[in-house]
Amino acid sequence: MTLPPGPPRPHLAQTVGWLTRPGPYSRRLRERYGDVFTIHVEQRAPWVMLGHPDHVKQVFTGDPNVLHAGEGNNILKPLLGARSVLLLDGSEHMQHRKALLPPFHGERMQAYGDMIRAIANEEVAGWPVGTPLATRLRTQELTLEIIMRAVFGSRDQRLRDALHGLLEFVGRTSVLVLSVLGGKRANTAVFDRVRVPIDALLGELITARRADPDLSEHADILSMLLAGTDMDDATLKDELLTLLVAGHETTATALAWALERLARHPGAWARLREGDDDYVDAVCKETLRLRPVLPGVIRLLKAPYEIAGYTLPAGVAVVPSIHLIHTRADIYPDPLAFRPERFLEKPPGTYTWIPFGGGVRRCLGASFALFEMRWVLRAIADAVVELQPGTTSAEDTKHRSITLAPKADGRVIVARRAAPARRGQPVPSGR
Repeated sequence: MTLPPGPPRPHLAQTVGWLTRPGPYSRRLRERYGDVFTIHVEQRAPWVMLGHPDHVKQVFTGDPNVLHAGEGNNILKPLLGARSVLLLDGSEHMQHRKALLPPFHGERMQAYGDMIRAIANEEVAGWPVGTPLATRLRTQELTLEIIMRAVFGSRDQRLRDALHGLLEFVGRTSVLVLSVLGGKRANTAVFDRVRVPIDALLGELITARRADPDLSEHADILSMLLAGTDMDDATLKDELLTLLVAGHETTATALAWALERLARHPGAWARLREGDDDYVDAVCKETLRLRPVLPGVIRLLKAPYEIAGYTLPAGVAVVPSIHLIHTRADIYPDPLAFRPERFLEKPPGTYTWIPFGGGVRRCLGASFALFEMRWVLRAIADAVVELQPGTTSAEDTKHRSITLAPKADGRVIVARRAAPARRGQPVPSGR
């Protein structure tokens, strides 16, 4: 058994390279070592990076008893808790996944459309004209409000403030470094300081909702879980926080990236404003291709595993690289260019467009995230006539916890606003 070649630099130097500029760092390593290479980022295990669709397909369709995603996400355990669907493997993972999946599909998801648009309209109405706006800060407020209503079915200001504090804490790069390099006991103590008060507030909410005689009439996800599953309170808390962290920060960041890209491509912005649903969808997909919110997905090997001509030992992590797959010139010509049209010309492939991972571990909220992005972008396009960049050059990335956010928070300038009730266009279909 042997690992693929990789950079000889010390562990800490590789971690810094990955944390500071994961995209350029990964591309440089691909140029030197090819589609498969080994890096040392965290202390638990070396990472074997995979940048070819065939290898991604093998991992996504492989035996989940050998390829453990839950253990691969173990650095999130102090934050999300041991019962989070992201931390589970095997039959337990599938049970939780089946329980959580229904609210994110079909008519139940479509029912959130009017709510999302109303929240977006209210948010965008307050955006200033002619002043650089840090869109990530605004989209975070917007998506937090959506999560509060859609997931928790609550507008409790105490809970909102506590969740806002948690998200800001999690977003600090120092927390990621602590998770990667620190010890288990230290991590638990640090995260407990912010989780304990939130658990108390969630406990109050769950108790009140269980006692509500009209529980079945509520449309929020918490009520659906209480009515349709036998999850205990501790498990519900872990899963609710998982939906918050996974569904809030990621969508807010993706929206900020979309606006940063659109401000630098006025032709794309003008076409988006024409209201074609397919083009709105293409903008969302191209944003997630070129600026993926997560750099890769991790599977921890529980047994020796053959891939790409190597037999890897148990304990190694295989990491399909989202960024490397999304910047392959043989799949995406001119791969670093922002061209939403490419998704009108050719639909995304199962193993060549992977911002939400894939296989049995594909993100539960993938459809909801795209649905939310479409509705929010349409609301912004109806309110804003002209967008301009808020920085002199394209924004680089920065780590916020495990996500890749715009370095200057997606700064744009609303150069010209639309008149109120400018036109009565149809809302997005959610295709």
